[in-house]
Amino acid sequence: MKFPFAAWRSRRSSSNEPSGAAAQGLGTFGGVYTPSILTILGVIMYLRFGWVVGNVGLVGSLLIVTLATAITFLTALSVCAIATDRVVRVGGAYYMISRSLGIETGGAVGISLYFAQGLSIALYTMGFAESVTQTFGHLDQTFVALVTTIAVAILALTSAEVAIKAQYVIMGAIILSLLSLVLGGNLPAVAPQGLGVTTGSVPFWSVFAVFFPAVTGIMAGVSMSGDLENPSQSIPKGTLAAVGTGYLIYMALPFLLSTRADTASLVNDSLVMQRLAIWQPAILLGVWGATLSSALGSILAAPRVLQALARDGVLPRWLAWLGNGSKEKDEPRIGTIVTLMIAIAAVCIGDLNLVAPVLTMFFLTTYLVLNLAAAIEGMLQSPSFRPTFKVKWIWSLLGAIGCLAVMVLINATATLAAAAIVLAIFFWLSQRELETTWGDVRRGMWMALVRFGLFQIDHAEDTKNWRPHVLVLSGTPTKRWPLIELAEALTHNRGLVTVASVLPEGSRDAEQKSNLERLIRDYLIKQNVQALVRIVTAADPFEGTLQLVSTYGLGPIVPNTIVLGASQDEKRQQQYCDMVTQLHQAKKNVVILRDHPQYGFAHRHQIDVWWGGMEANGGLMLLMAYLLGSNVAWRNATICLKFVVPDPNAAQAAEANIQALVSELRIGAIYQVIIADGRSFDEILHDSSRDADVVFLGMATPEQVDFAQYYPDFYQRTSGLPSVVYVMAAPGFAYGQVLGE
Repeated sequence: MKFPFAAWRSRRSSSNEPSGAAAQGLGTFGGVYTPSILTILGVIMYLRFGWVVGNVGLVGSLLIVTLATAITFLTALSVCAIATDRVVRVGGAYYMISRSLGIETGGAVGISLYFAQGLSIALYTMGFAESVTQTFGHLDQTFVALVTTIAVAILALTSAEVAIKAQYVIMGAIILSLLSLVLGGNLPAVAPQGLGVTTGSVPFWSVFAVFFPAVTGIMAGVSMSGDLENPSQSIPKGTLAAVGTGYLIYMALPFLLSTRADTASLVNDSLVMQRLAIWQPAILLGVWGATLSSALGSILAAPRVLQALARDGVLPRWLAWLGNGSKEKDEPRIGTIVTLMIAIAAVCIGDLNLVAPVLTMFFLTTYLVLNLAAAIEGMLQSPSFRPTFKVKWIWSLLGAIGCLAVMVLINATATLAAAAIVLAIFFWLSQRELETTWGDVRRGMWMALVRFGLFQIDHAEDTKNWRPHVLVLSGTPTKRWPLIELAEALTHNRGLVTVASVLPEGSRDAEQKSNLERLIRDYLIKQNVQALVRIVTAADPFEGTLQLVSTYGLGPIVPNTIVLGASQDEKRQQQYCDMVTQLHQAKKNVVILRDHPQYGFAHRHQIDVWWGGMEANGGLMLLMAYLLGSNVAWRNATICLKFVVPDPNAAQAAEANIQALVSELRIGAIYQVIIADGRSFDEILHDSSRDADVVFLGMATPEQVDFAQYYPDFYQRTSGLPSVVYVMAAPGFAYGQVLGE
């Protein structure tokens, strides 16, 4: 046989769904069991099962069948759980995955699955053509494959209902072939050396990899859900019955083959079953039926996946016409024609030996993801997940692990190739930010992780794990964008940013507040800023701010740093200073930004930190400067630590101390010791930092000064500088230890 091993492995594509094709009101036998068992009893059973028995023996064959069927059985349990939780509409496996794990995951698997199914049609028709040309040698293989491909497509286009009925004929041929095999006789013993081949030399797992696709096919009936009279009963019964039937047949065949044929014949004769059968043409009919049923299953399934992808907006907008269906029964005739073109092109190319292993990986990836979906749904215990067929999540997880193991065993390189393709499609879809009208399990996953994490976090902050959780009181983001820009740069994906606004009481009802939060959130996303949004109403904005700070948060995750804009309103300055005082007393870091109205943060090249020691504000200022400098937008900035001494005698000792500090902290800062020489600090500040892009200055605390009098004077003294960040560290926390000092 010229038909490549890899193509036989890709036999599994028939396991995917001929969805929505049969007449309304299909029962368990016709709608689920028949298509599933036809895809299980396929080409590998006829052409490679003897090879399996010959290489690993009776016990090894029984072990392979049991292991392979166990993985398929676990996957079948997962499929039954998902299928009985919701109606599976057009798209089969894609539909199930997208509604569970999200449209990006579903689309990534669905697009790959579609092309795998389309190309698999060519694999099956080529396999059929090779068996025909072996029997009738004067025929051209490519011509037979093309004619068969077109004929199968015409059958699907004419009526999917007729195509489903044709599977009963195929099933009859398979039953006839099995009966002919059982009633047959023994082969005359042939010594291995007579064939000039050493037998039984293939490793166990290599044989397993060849056989495994033979036990798949469980998805064939699942996508018929929309056409079943009672899907929640038919899908579990039909699917599990097909898996059980296949297991019994595959467990019986090794006994028959090992007792009727010698090892050499089993290993070297792909049509050994034909020689064993009482009526040899019956085996050939079985082989033809298996290949044709596989091709028919794929030509029914692939266009329906394509139709579902187009209707959900996964495909580009200019391909939306692929979602159209026929007027009568919504059959995807346009998608069938497109799929036929892909299959014809593949047949003309002829050599799919390199592509086939990757296709097999796509099908296995589908099963793996379905298992994960069922495992996650069950593990999260979401109230919305209520399947009538209940399965413990651990069994679904075990099925996913089994699928991954089989993928690696079959072809590790093809596994990596398929994973790379699926991930590339996933990221492409994620970039498109597709919107859906259905929910999926991802929110539940994050909720479970958040719940677990919250209960693991201690309420008391420690220096080892300190993170900046910033509450930005920005008002309208577009008007105070530098505040958000500063907060986002300080967190640098290490902490949480919440953009908050206090509106006048009664200005918004609950729905209007929710809509405004959504608009602000969308704006932040467009600006590539990850932040939470909170809007509250209050009679007084300062009181509203204090209430927000005191109540906002969840468990131990509360804002520890408040970012404000500098106040210039003399009428409200007393209230502003009182608010800052109370924020400090609430043990929050207070960061006030006075951004330069013309230059903003300018070139982001120089960060000046005016140093007064690690105590009080010094540690927090240095930490914030480091966080700011590690942000991508500030990656070329230099942190300059500036320290003022009264005279040259103090300069030498100060320089040695700062040099040791900078070396110990490892933050890449430079330092400058400035001799006052009779000049005031204000004069030195303006002269030394006039070229900086941002200046960090520590503020006196309310315990040290009357803040209401201190703040206006401090504000006036620092006018004319570049953008300034006033810092007041929360009392009682050693920020120097966060830096490792």
